[in-house]
Amino acid sequence: MMALTWLLKRYLQEVQTSEMFMTAKRTVKTGLIASAIVSSWTWAATLLTSTEVAYRYGVSGPLWYASGAVVQVLLFSVLAIELKRRAPNAHTCLEVVRVRYGRGTHFVYLVFSLITNIIVTAMLLLGGSAVVSYLTGMHVIAACFLLPLGVIVYTLFGGIKATFLSDYTHTLVILIIILYLVFTVYTTSPQIGSIDRMYDLLKIASVNDPIPDNAQGSLLTMSSLQALIFGIVNIVGNFGTVFVDNAYWQRAIAAHPMYAVKAYLMGGLSWYAIPFTLATTMGLAGRALGIELTDSEITAGLVLPNACVALLGSAGAWICLLLVFFAVTSAASAELIAVSSIFTYDIFRAYIRPDATDKAVIRFSHISVLAFGIIMGILATILNYTGINLGYLYKLMGVLISSAVIPITLTLLWSKQNRLAATIAPIFGFVCSMTAWLTTTYGLYGEITVFTSNQNYPMLAGNLVALFSPLFVTLPLSFIWPENYTFEGTRQIEQIHEDQVAPPEEQQEQKAEDEEAEQLQMKKSSRFAKIASVSMTLALFVLWPLPMFGSQYVFSLPFFRGWVIVSIIWVFFSTFAVGIFPLWEARQDTVIICKAVWDDIRGRRSVGLPKTMAEAGITESSDSVVVDEKKA
Repeated sequence: MMALTWLLKRYLQEVQTSEMFMTAKRTVKTGLIASAIVSSWTWAATLLTSTEVAYRYGVSGPLWYASGAVVQVLLFSVLAIELKRRAPNAHTCLEVVRVRYGRGTHFVYLVFSLITNIIVTAMLLLGGSAVVSYLTGMHVIAACFLLPLGVIVYTLFGGIKATFLSDYTHTLVILIIILYLVFTVYTTSPQIGSIDRMYDLLKIASVNDPIPDNAQGSLLTMSSLQALIFGIVNIVGNFGTVFVDNAYWQRAIAAHPMYAVKAYLMGGLSWYAIPFTLATTMGLAGRALGIELTDSEITAGLVLPNACVALLGSAGAWICLLLVFFAVTSAASAELIAVSSIFTYDIFRAYIRPDATDKAVIRFSHISVLAFGIIMGILATILNYTGINLGYLYKLMGVLISSAVIPITLTLLWSKQNRLAATIAPIFGFVCSMTAWLTTTYGLYGEITVFTSNQNYPMLAGNLVALFSPLFVTLPLSFIWPENYTFEGTRQIEQIHEDQVAPPEEQQEQKAEDEEAEQLQMKKSSRFAKIASVSMTLALFVLWPLPMFGSQYVFSLPFFRGWVIVSIIWVFFSTFAVGIFPLWEARQDTVIICKAVWDDIRGRRSVGLPKTMAEAGITESSDSVVVDEKKA
């Protein structure tokens, strides 16, 4: 990543200003943004928890995991384009909150956003360190600190652009490994070797160890009550980790306005294949091979490493290690940049040094990356010693942060939400969700422990209350005292520029015309995003799984064959969309760099000098001043 960043700086003149470090100058195209979305949403939990629910519930688990977590990314495409329309120069979503509502409300969402980043980072390191320790024997605390180390280095060096490049390479490697595992399980494995053999083994496993609350106790059915409950918890909790996580807002900020919507829709659909196909393959393989694990081992995410080792021996351990390493490091890089941008623009530049220069901003950004990287390791260490693992934190996250989802969404989409409603709603929702979660736990099990509070029904109650209870505050208050905000204030948020020469008047007029045309195009994109995201959400979370849940249908062999084949085709689609398409988009820059490198090798490269006064940043007025001075 550091080498690629150096090449971009040397041959494409990508100078590392604060705007470049944090936003990539808002020019990133569809493919690279889509791969960054896939990568930042591919946590350790994506690999480990998806295979866990496949092992627990059968074929329904992977679909409920994938459908419950893709909806948020698809719907976020609406917020991405609205952010471009209503705050085109914002560096974080919290800047919009501060400009619209003021300091008090800004502080509330600042806390929720940082809690979200901390939870996501903790899940990354908890899952990653558990697998690394299990497969290598490394002490789990050492793994907590070593995993973020390389991420800190290349993030410091290249900023968000380096993060995007690492996202692309990591995503491509993960998809290739998944394809390798799929073809191993269904073609070459001596234990399974075909779809038909997998089906037979799963039928035997269903007879030997029936799944409670599944139709006929079968692993081969979508009629699974516990999987449905998990799916609801999943979708509610993940709204918080997308809509309140600044990492996703930063991808929207970095995207070119014309590519933002397509990138989020493509990224969401491409990501779907990772948990769906991997868990359908490896989670079910764990059941088919008769791998026995304790409940704590399953919750810790150890189904995937055990299945890999059972199928491929020591090679399987290395493959699993690579999968988890790439998932943890690339998502951790996104979180580092997200937290750094919050510290920089919402604390340092907002309250400490509002007039900070570009150099001061980028220096503080580097300090923030380094500091949070160390805090990541300390936090994961503390959680490891308290006994809280990946599965527990994954279901709990919605209880803690989803109360901020609706208010922060309405901040961009609804002009009537007032300051009081925006401030009180998330706090009210948090108190209600904690109350619902803990009282349900005590009411059902008579005690509150890590084990009882981790059960599906208490988590379901807490997550649902967290997401929907803020409506009972923000709607009445906003209808009684509507704000009728015009978003002119958020449009006035400025980028940080230093030593910039004002463009000629003709260029300013042309820029104004271009911005007007861009606004019209973004309005069309917004309409498309709303229709497309809602349609896809209904298809993936309602129209596909719910009728199958109610049917009590147990898969026949031909139906199971089709199910597996669809999952494999989906991985190939994803590989093309976020593996090959970004290369096609970058073909011109690639050619320029290759030619320049070749010229460098032959000693024939000439650095281009400005050919006109405009390219050199000199205006006619400044030129006349120089002439007058010489005459004097």
